Amino acid sequence: MTVHVVQSGESLWQIANQYQLSVSTIVEVNGLSNPDSIIPGLALYIPEGLNGQLRPYIVRRGDTLWQLANRFNTTVEAIIHANPIVGPEQLYIGQRLLIPTLLKPQIETLGFIVPYSPQTFLPILQNLSDKLTYLAVVSYSFTSEGNAYVLLDDTEIVRESNRLGVTSLLMIRNFTSEDFDAELAGNVLANPVYRRNLIDSLLQFIHDKEYGGVSLDIEFIPPAQRDNFNTFLNELKTALGTLILHVNVHAKTEDLPTNPIVGAYDYQAIGAIADVIAVMTIDYGYPGGPPDPVAPLWWMYEVVRYATSLIDSRKVQIAFPLYGYDWRVTDNTTAALSVIGAQNQAISAQTVIAFDQVAASPWYRYWEEMEEHIVWFEDIRSYQEKYHVVDQYQLLGVTYWQLNLPAPQNWNYLSNHFIIR
Repeated sequence: MTVHVVQSGESLWQIANQYQLSVSTIVEVNGLSNPDSIIPGLALYIPEGLNGQLRPYIVRRGDTLWQLANRFNTTVEAIIHANPIVGPEQLYIGQRLLIPTLLKPQIETLGFIVPYSPQTFLPILQNLSDKLTYLAVVSYSFTSEGNAYVLLDDTEIVRESNRLGVTSLLMIRNFTSEDFDAELAGNVLANPVYRRNLIDSLLQFIHDKEYGGVSLDIEFIPPAQRDNFNTFLNELKTALGTLILHVNVHAKTEDLPTNPIVGAYDYQAIGAIADVIAVMTIDYGYPGGPPDPVAPLWWMYEVVRYATSLIDSRKVQIAFPLYGYDWRVTDNTTAALSVIGAQNQAISAQTVIAFDQVAASPWYRYWEEMEEHIVWFEDIRSYQEKYHVVDQYQLLGVTYWQLNLPAPQNWNYLSNHFIIR
């Protein structure tokens, strides 16, 4: 795989000739709106034939170079060549290696969809179905007595997802009036009757719509309801049986039992109950806050190290944003836009895209009506580094918010470097 970062004065025609590709191929893979307009700092994904890749690996107790060579279908000599400072007797626990191999890692992926327009989304689902294990359909909330109800019509999307072999999950949120309702979550979780109502009504919808399970996104749960949330998960998983229980949790790097955002998430208990735990490693930079990377790499590493110290890594998914944020600097007014929207906005503004090496995130600034804006988003470089986290920690996989947002670099990289279970 090659990433070409555009330099001043380069044209897409020159770059295409350099890699012996057509201009149209580069345009399609990278979601460019105008082949005649590129800017310095723009990262282009150059899809070459995959002759192997360097996969990151963290040395574990008992590992030897010979065992690693066998596991990855390579040779000791190739590993040493890729890691010049490593000798046969120089491995240590926690050491990071790059393993040259033709073997692709296997992961499970989940895409979220808020089905405002099923007809618009169905072609997207058909195009991405081979890249998805699960589809979480964001269509449900619940009443103050715990009865689940439909917010957006999901019937056609669930039917098509199942036809395509993508496991559909009913996503339920404590979402009312365009925001998460902490009081609603707390009151329902605190009441055994209301918890039972929620479980029974979820099972009825799952049966009627032929869902393959549930994806929970209950946010801002009052910390006092931590144990009741665990009880609810236990009861729900018992009722689901072999159907999937997928639980989304806010990211954290330590246990903060009284914190109003993350306090109710007992990672260890949730990890023991749920089939899949999706850690929301997104919105480090958030709307209304100061301009910051949406999912900086250093923070993702800290979150993953903490999560996998309490949860089996083969149950853990981490979240990848298919979006960026545009901050107006004077007051931090924030607008969201797809990664392609952010990229092409930079090209339209004829600015220069910078890359923060520590965060592994691209960003740029531009001016509109004398107002300075700063945009943080994702590109092929940031996605590649995030996928390395997944492979390095042998995580179950990735979630994507959300599938209506085009991100061709991400999907092309995923197809070329992973096997989707």
